[in-house]
Amino acid sequence: MTGGIQPTTTNPLWRPSDERMAASNMTAFMCWLKEHRNIAVPDYQSIYKWSVDNRSDFWESVWQFCDIKASQQYTRVVDGDTILTARWFEGARLNFAENLLHYRDDRTALIAVGEGQPPIRISYSELHLKVAQLSSALGKMGVREGDRVAGFLPNIPEAVIAMLATTSIGAIWSSCSPDFGLQGVMDRFGQIEPKVLFTADGYRYHGKVFDSLERISGLVGQVLSIERVIIIPRIHQQQTHTVPKSVYWDDFIDASATIIEFTQLPFDHPVYIMYSSGTTGVPKCMVHGAGGTLIQHLKELVLHTDLRRDDVITYYTTCGWMMWNWLVSSLAVGASVALIDGSPAYPEIDGLFRYTDELGITILGTSPKYLTSCQNASISPNQTRNLSRLRTILSTGSPLSVENFRWVYGSVKSEVQLASISGGTDIISCFMLGSPLLPVYEGEIQTRGLGLQVEVFDHKGIAVENQVGELVCTAPFPSRPVFFWNDPDGRKYRSAYFEYFENVWRHGDYVRLTPRGGMIVYGRSDATLNPGGIRIGTSEIYAPVESMAEIEDSLVIGQPWDNDVRIILFVVLADGQHLTDDLRGRIRNRIREAETPRHVPAKILAVREIPRTLSGKKVEMAVTQIIHGEEVANRDALANPHSLDQFRDIAELNH
Repeated sequence: MTGGIQPTTTNPLWRPSDERMAASNMTAFMCWLKEHRNIAVPDYQSIYKWSVDNRSDFWESVWQFCDIKASQQYTRVVDGDTILTARWFEGARLNFAENLLHYRDDRTALIAVGEGQPPIRISYSELHLKVAQLSSALGKMGVREGDRVAGFLPNIPEAVIAMLATTSIGAIWSSCSPDFGLQGVMDRFGQIEPKVLFTADGYRYHGKVFDSLERISGLVGQVLSIERVIIIPRIHQQQTHTVPKSVYWDDFIDASATIIEFTQLPFDHPVYIMYSSGTTGVPKCMVHGAGGTLIQHLKELVLHTDLRRDDVITYYTTCGWMMWNWLVSSLAVGASVALIDGSPAYPEIDGLFRYTDELGITILGTSPKYLTSCQNASISPNQTRNLSRLRTILSTGSPLSVENFRWVYGSVKSEVQLASISGGTDIISCFMLGSPLLPVYEGEIQTRGLGLQVEVFDHKGIAVENQVGELVCTAPFPSRPVFFWNDPDGRKYRSAYFEYFENVWRHGDYVRLTPRGGMIVYGRSDATLNPGGIRIGTSEIYAPVESMAEIEDSLVIGQPWDNDVRIILFVVLADGQHLTDDLRGRIRNRIREAETPRHVPAKILAVREIPRTLSGKKVEMAVTQIIHGEEVANRDALANPHSLDQFRDIAELNH
């Protein structure tokens, strides 16, 4: 079947100038291939095909072009033909933190901003010294390679310093944002049993102060592996507290240390433990290797994002989302990384654009939810902010609507590359993202990532083009998880990705590959609607509904009904609006006009708020469980778990 969100125009919203393409890292890489490997790839389509047809040569070229630092070189680039069995860069020994810290000059490494706080700038030389002081202290207390170190932290410089100090030793870093409830943190850190916990005593968000000390004490009392808690004062200024095993940051570091002893480790040595959203059970603990994470991030930052030393890059994220890990890898390029703590819409909705103006941000990462909020508020940053340095806007977390594309080019900046990107925690990177050589079409992700054999399968496992199907990857790539924690026989790992199609990674996204090589994402395939046997991605309904001024937010699910599935749409109304029959009719007409009659919901119901994960994703499956009378196993994985209660026992769903 075709159907779904179709490209609305053959004309791009943006096309890179000849000068921009010529100056890009991607063009430099293509010239490098010609000079060093005698490979002629005149355009992006050519280099993509070469990269997937010659994956060993491609990934070795990325290693060399991006100048990955290793104390011992690899003996073979890849050994094995399937994703599960392939082993990458065997024989190599390197250190993740060393690659992120190889610059030691006075250029700005980190810029930290927060609510009501003046910017804090840390140079590369200062960052190196701070990591040395903390790495030495961790080593002295007995942290060794393979130990777990956890961060329960806001997006502040100490989070970056603690991660780098941890990985410089060869220990494994894992972090959660401080808005997690105690059970949510327990479900994560309780599984991996960290030796050390880094935390702040509290955080600020949207003008409010939140104290974390009670949750920290509860966590230490239940996770018995924690030997030391290092507290960064954010709201209490080092007052007396009752957190056991704790010491303040300034009292813990080794102030005399100046040198980092970077432990040299194999390519697949664990560097991060990441977590699934956990909305349907205890989160899976995905262990990512240092080498695979590093080379994939460098490929995406240098080639796809066109990141350079003189850039200021930010992604609005928390330490509980993989985009934080992705952002911090920008240090390996020598760029300036802006860490934004607090609400992006405080004190005004255009907070991210204010930071872009004040900090001279060149690459801005955000989400469709934030862009939609700005659009609904009818703001025009191009009229109120100086965005002259802004070159690229990145967006991820959910599909970017056609209306979002149009608003950015009409109200933010006409000469900007809007790169919708998509991948996930599972690969700590992207399957689909931007390219500085390609135009931007509304509603589309520009391309598939170099070196990734990304295809679209129908339900029979046959590759299709210009049809909606499952996002899959059919060939090995270096950034897959090396294993799941507490999964000794690999059963959870295989079940997560490989049970649907043999030896093929099934990612769980519902997508379409367009004839021009772009990708359109329709939502998670496990939340896909199936009325009358026609599969519909949830974003196909969100796009027209959320473009209406009367609607603040929405969520759609499928409810089994009369041996079929009927579509139920929940809406959050804008201030002053009421869900009248007239508004219901206009919503249905908007959906019918934008999509098909099959997309029109059987029921439209008003709710106070939409449940979301801590990274801002809607949780259709949790709501589906609730209306089916089932319990949601892990409510603490949600940013607003109380919102689930409003979906219980809704009388209108019984007829």
